[in-house]
Amino acid sequence: MSEDDGSAAPGPVRVSRRVPASAAVLFRILSDPGRHTELDGTGMLRGAVTAGPVTAVGDVFTMRMHYSKLGDYEMDNHVVEFEPDRRIAWEPVAGRGHPDVGQDDARWGHRWGYTLEPAGLGATLVTETYDCSSAPLDEQIAMEFGRVWIGGMERTLEHLERIAAAAAPPAASP
Repeated sequence: MSEDDGSAAPGPVRVSRRVPASAAVLFRILSDPGRHTELDGTGMLRGAVTAGPVTAVGDVFTMRMHYSKLGDYEMDNHVVEFEPDRRIAWEPVAGRGHPDVGQDDARWGHRWGYTLEPAGLGATLVTETYDCSSAPLDEQIAMEFGRVWIGGMERTLEHLERIAAAAAPPAASP
């Protein structure tokens, strides 16, 4: 389920999905950059440079990326929200191989994040948020104020559900 009223006003784009898994299982997956290529619904992620999970606000994890207009490059993701089993968010900064690396505006004003809310016995409502409202206006317009990512976000949450199902402990048999 995506939240989009069709207006051109800037603001976050959100996509939610009820996933039959605990917030703890989901958070372990989301906070591990090594799992992000499995999650990726955009096809842009190529792998994690950073080993190990994110553990706190201020952590930085680096991902290898590919975009047809830029080729191969890296993004350094600065963790700006971190509450175990509840929320995680980061702001990407142009990294190695990106044409904007080292520029004053390398931090584009984009933010990706996830919130996890209880949704019944053994289930969690996962909301992925993309916010480009602090990005330059021409970038916001080019991305339709973030709406171009909705399909990829929906696929990401589908992948998260599949991965979580495989990671969950087997149900006890009678």
